Amino acid sequence: MKIAIVGYGKMGKAIEQLALEAGHEVSMIIDADNTSDLEKITPENTDVAIEFSQPETAYSNITTLLNKGVKVVAGTTGWLDKYDQVVELCNKKGGTFLYASNFSLGVNLFFKLNEWLANEMNNLPGFKASMEEIHHLQKKDAPSGTAITTAERIISKNKHYSSWVNEPSDAKGVLSIISLREENVPGTHTVTYGSPLETIEIKHTAHDRKVFAQGVVSVAAWVAGRQGVLTISDFLNSK
Repeated sequence: MKIAIVGYGKMGKAIEQLALEAGHEVSMIIDADNTSDLEKITPENTDVAIEFSQPETAYSNITTLLNKGVKVVAGTTGWLDKYDQVVELCNKKGGTFLYASNFSLGVNLFFKLNEWLANEMNNLPGFKASMEEIHHLQKKDAPSGTAITTAERIISKNKHYSSWVNEPSDAKGVLSIISLREENVPGTHTVTYGSPLETIEIKHTAHDRKVFAQGVVSVAAWVAGRQGVLTISDFLNSK
């Protein structure tokens, strides 16, 4: 499989390393120094482009690639206000696109556990839910895409919550997310249900960003043979 890497930060470098170790070919690497080379990525030289750039450039990168007929796997967060536009473009072009806020298989199990717990907590109104997410100092968006996904799934399963805020809050119906930035933290997400008498907590801790890169490479290999707007659930359900 020929992979183009769009965004050559820590994640991009980890993806490159694992892709090469798996026997894949890196057709092109796009970074801040050669952004114009994005136009050189085509279906003829690249099976899948993996987009891990910055929130302010992700939408432009993704739409450029889709317009050129290139299949795209995206993991950049902080641009999802334009997600529906990307879906519309992908469908219009008959292209292939998959976005996930987190490619760790453990996190996606955490998502399912989170949904189950949120549904079960409908019958325990004495508990107050809250979230905390911790990431490295270089992460620009807050809350993380994983935290937003987690919060939205709580809201979809638990009738006691209708919105979330990225600050402490005791307001009724509001899920509070606390975002912390610390040195050398790949990603930690905790959901807590607390009452005056007891606390229930689920937590996922990533120890190395390679866990995300490994998932990305596996998903990209799967996406290379498919068409349409796809999700990480589609990938997991195919296994």
